[in-house]
Amino acid sequence: MNREAIESKLVEIIAEQLGLEVEEVSLDANIRDDFDADSLDMVDIVMSCEDEFSVEFPEDSMDNLVYVKDVVDFIEKNM
Repeated sequence: MNREAIESKLVEIIAEQLGLEVEEVSLDANIRDDFDADSLDMVDIVMSCEDEFSVEFPEDSMDNLVYVKDVVDFIEKNM
């Protein structure tokens, strides 16, 4: 899976989990601040990503996943 495909699928996951339109989710968006995501939302997003991309997010990695592009980078690096 290339980076563009990862980005596209991740944007869909975030939009679905947070009740947003796909167009509202940009790679530079701060997931917590721009979308008012709480820790439970983050867990849901991470779990969906683990299922979709077959990657495992260590518990301490969630603090480093601030922007949408951070999640893309993590997935791309760990696939």
